[in-house]
Amino acid sequence: MDEFRAGQAEAAGAMRSDAARSETAPEAPDLPRVAGRRCSGAPAGRGAYAALDLGTNNCRLLIARRPSGGDAAEGNGDFQVIDAFSRVVRLGEGLLQSGRLSDAAMDRAMVALSACADKLARRGVAQVRSVATEACRRAGNGPDFVRRVYAETGLALDVITPAEEARLAVLGCQTLIDRRARRTLVFDIGGGSTEVVLLERVNGNRLRDRAQGPGFRMQAWVSVPWGVVSLGETELADAGNPVRRLEAYARMKARVARHLGPVKRLMQGEVQMLGTSGTVTTLASLNMGLLQYDRRKVDGSLAATSELVALSHDLALKSPEERALIPGVGTDRADLVVAGAAILEALIDLGAAPMLRVADRGIREGILRSMIAREDSQRLQASSG
Repeated sequence: MDEFRAGQAEAAGAMRSDAARSETAPEAPDLPRVAGRRCSGAPAGRGAYAALDLGTNNCRLLIARRPSGGDAAEGNGDFQVIDAFSRVVRLGEGLLQSGRLSDAAMDRAMVALSACADKLARRGVAQVRSVATEACRRAGNGPDFVRRVYAETGLALDVITPAEEARLAVLGCQTLIDRRARRTLVFDIGGGSTEVVLLERVNGNRLRDRAQGPGFRMQAWVSVPWGVVSLGETELADAGNPVRRLEAYARMKARVARHLGPVKRLMQGEVQMLGTSGTVTTLASLNMGLLQYDRRKVDGSLAATSELVALSHDLALKSPEERALIPGVGTDRADLVVAGAAILEALIDLGAAPMLRVADRGIREGILRSMIAREDSQRLQASSG
């Protein structure tokens, strides 16, 4: 079908320009304010914290507290998860074509958000930050949806910028960064965009560098306007035969690669690769041969990039029905995993790293670390002032 109308006319120029979404060494945003529920005025001390991430594909919630015996003066942002929630909502379904969130997608998201609000109420959590990402940024009716969420659930969604999304993803994964590496490429493959950050080691542990983790600074950042949902919608659900499926995969990979120039120019020498997303964890789990997903085995593991690329090609050759039968993929990911794999291969092609560090963590963990670090900073200022 004319290559699915040339990738839906390349999604109207990927719906925003590469220049508007990438830069070198951007200013790190300040620690975020707490945007959560109406019931602010959170109690001080060792209460619970919550982080909600409404993405283009998923709605996820983490509730955590400080580990027992944790010392606020350490300021390391450590936490212990006490409850969690995750549901596929596909909020961005059809957004590429219409520029709006569909009624069905918003209703699915509302069901999940209501469940999150109930969970927060039962736990009595007052310190909450709720964020929304690419789908709400792009959609013409995104602001109306945010107002609806607040009216019906009391959750105040903070529609964050791509820069803030990248910062939170890095902060959530920072404990997996190899401190021996001079530079690390951190990426988060989302439903509507992919955030890519190149970190460089610096001397010391300055306060302004804490958003990127101790001893690192952001050397470059790109927000690629393609995620697993938006990129997948540029091609037919099934091209019909293995040859055409692989051609569709190659076109998706090329769409992503066009946005990676600002990072590619800096990828000389050894660079550690650290990836977070459902795509990365799913492919890592499949590569391990796990019949059921096991976070304890996947999070922090190392995967050979050559093996991930070979696995990606194998998945691309299969029909959605064939992929749905694979343990760990299923019907929820059968039509998304190939688009995610195309994004991953475009990122792997940036350098010659033989291994990828896999992270089953990201924005939510970054939010929790930010909240705890902010509280610690306030306490230290109060005690010293």
